[in-house]
Amino acid sequence: MLLIFMKFFALGWVSFGGPAAHIGYFRKAFVEKENWLSDQQYTQFVALSQFLPGPGSSQVGFSIGYQRAGLGGGIAAFLGFTLPSIILMLVIASMSSALTEHTFWQGAVAGLKILAVIVVADATWGMFNSFCKGRLTLFLAVFTALLLLIFPSIWTQIFALSFAALLGKLYLTENSLTEKALGDNPPLEQDKLPLSKLFNWPFLVIYLALLLLLPFLAEFSSVLSSELNLFSDFFQAGSLVFGGGHVVLPLLQNILGEQISQDAFLTGYATAQAVPGPMFTLATFLGFELHANSPVLGALIATIAVFLPGFLLIIVVLKNWTRLAMNPSISAALKGVNAAVVGLLLAALYQPIFQSAVHNALDMGLVVLGIYLLKGIKLPIVAIVFLYIAMGIILL
Repeated sequence: MLLIFMKFFALGWVSFGGPAAHIGYFRKAFVEKENWLSDQQYTQFVALSQFLPGPGSSQVGFSIGYQRAGLGGGIAAFLGFTLPSIILMLVIASMSSALTEHTFWQGAVAGLKILAVIVVADATWGMFNSFCKGRLTLFLAVFTALLLLIFPSIWTQIFALSFAALLGKLYLTENSLTEKALGDNPPLEQDKLPLSKLFNWPFLVIYLALLLLLPFLAEFSSVLSSELNLFSDFFQAGSLVFGGGHVVLPLLQNILGEQISQDAFLTGYATAQAVPGPMFTLATFLGFELHANSPVLGALIATIAVFLPGFLLIIVVLKNWTRLAMNPSISAALKGVNAAVVGLLLAALYQPIFQSAVHNALDMGLVVLGIYLLKGIKLPIVAIVFLYIAMGIILL
C-alpha cells in the first residue's frame, strides 16, 4: 500500500490536463512501466469510470489500487493521487481571502472566470458530440437545459436526470454498451447473472442510506451540525455527477445556492483547472470558504464527501461490472442520463458562468480568443490558465 501511495503521489504532482490526460498517465505508469495490470483490465476500468457517477480518472486510479491490494490499496491510490491537488487548493484558498481586496487579484479572478466560460463551453460541445447523436438524446439535452434555465434547483436536476433515465430505458435499449467498451472478452450470454447477484450489497446499502437519509435530516432536523450539513451537500453533488468533473459545477452551484458568493465559487472552479490532479478538489476550495470557523476541517469534509459516492459505487459493481454493463436496460438508461447531463452543463454555461464573467465586448473577445487557443492551435490548458491570469491582471 505504501508503494501504491508513493507511485500515485508522484503522479499527482504532474498530472495536468484533466481526466483524459490522467487516464493516459495511468496507462503509461501502471500498464506499460509497472505492468501491474493488462491493457484489457485497464480498458475495463476506464469503461467502468464512464458507467458510474463520480470523478472518472480518480475512479480509474482507485480501481487500480483496489485490484492491486484490496480496499486499502484503493484508498492509498486515491490519497496519493489527490493529496497534491488538495495541498495546492488549500494554499490558494488561504491566500485568496487575504488578497481579495487587491486589484491584481481581482484582475486574476476576472481572467479565471473568463477561462471557466471557455473550458465549460468546450466540455459542453465535446459531450454534445459524444452523447447527442439521435433525436431522443438531442431532445433530452434541450429539454434539460430549458428546464434548468427556467426552474434552477437541485430538485429540477434530479427530476431531469430521472426522466432521462426512464426514457432511455424505454427507447434506447438497442444501443447498449459495445464489446469494445467491455474489452476483448465480454461475458457470454450464459455467464450473465441476475441483477440481485451483481452488486456488493453492504456498500450499496451504505451508499443509498447516505444518499437518501442525509438530505432528509438536513431539511427536517434542527440538530444537525454544520459539518454534517456540509458533508450532506457535497455527498449529494458527488452522487449525481455523470459526465466528468465539469458537471460538478452546476450541481454544487444549485446545492449551495447563496451559501457562497459566485466570485468565490468561480475562482475555486478556475483554480481547479490550474492545478494538477482531479477537478473534484474544487470541493477543497469551497469547503475552506464555507466553514469559516475551521476552514481546513471544512475543506477536508467537503473533499471526502464529494469523492465518497463514486468510490462506494466502484466497490459495489467492480467485481461483476462487465455483466452489469451488458444489461440492456441499465446501459440504455445511462445513455439517457448522459444526454441530460449535456443540457445540465449547457444551462450552467449561461448561469452562473457566462453571466458572471462576460460583461462587455472585451470579455467576449477574450472568450473567442480562448476557444481558438484551446481548439484551434491546441495550446495546453496549463498555458492558457497562466495566460488568462496575466491578461486579467493587465486588461481587466
